[in-house]
Amino acid sequence: MTIERPNGAERPQEKQRGPVVLRRSRLSEASTTDQRLLDSRGPTDWVHTDPWRVLRIQSEFVEGFGALAEVPRAVTVFGSARTPREDPEYQRGVEIGAALAGIGCGAITGGGPGTMEAVNRGASEAGGLSIGLGIELPFEQGLNPWVDLGVNFRYFFVRKTMFVKYAQAFICLPGGFGTLDELFESLTLVQTKKVTKFPIVLFGKSYWQGLYDWVRDSMHASGKIDAKDLALLHLTDDVDDAMSVVHEAYEAWEAAH
Repeated sequence: MTIERPNGAERPQEKQRGPVVLRRSRLSEASTTDQRLLDSRGPTDWVHTDPWRVLRIQSEFVEGFGALAEVPRAVTVFGSARTPREDPEYQRGVEIGAALAGIGCGAITGGGPGTMEAVNRGASEAGGLSIGLGIELPFEQGLNPWVDLGVNFRYFFVRKTMFVKYAQAFICLPGGFGTLDELFESLTLVQTKKVTKFPIVLFGKSYWQGLYDWVRDSMHASGKIDAKDLALLHLTDDVDDAMSVVHEAYEAWEAAH
């Protein structure tokens, strides 16, 4: 299987293991670094390797901070890796990537296919900064060909730190468990004031309305969150509206600093 590149050339299917690229016969190495870290089963000698894992984790933070330290204002965009290129959601991703470039923001994605590729493509083709933060997975998935600045990680928690640290906003397009994970983690960070002036946009009303209604009618109505927590979510179908939310929040943050 091959992946299309912008210039028409092709490259073989690959899997990223941190900075290491696996192709062809090496793709059968299915376990991931995260899996080996978190899986408590197996011989006890795994316990004695944990101090060395700490050094690898430290190196991932150092590499990520070093690669992204000079990134200007940017927005992290999440969405499904399963969105086909002919899907209207893919085109919306391209439009959002281009719009971010238009307001001077880099676009940060998980660097994979589908919606992530669309956003990177839109940003790159519009002359903006297109960033992809990849992750080692048990199935084949390399950085998409529209990533201009890419970093591959072994550990999800290191990658998540980079998604938040170098962004001024989150935009969530329709996605699966990974998108929901990032959405609720970002909401928790904003609610607990670990990050400030950080808007969270749910893009695609038909997809997100049911979730929004549940948060309002169940969580908020039962007192599990309050009105200001509910207000952290901005639901829209309009690219310009999403950009306005991002830009206004950045201006407010800049004025406070």
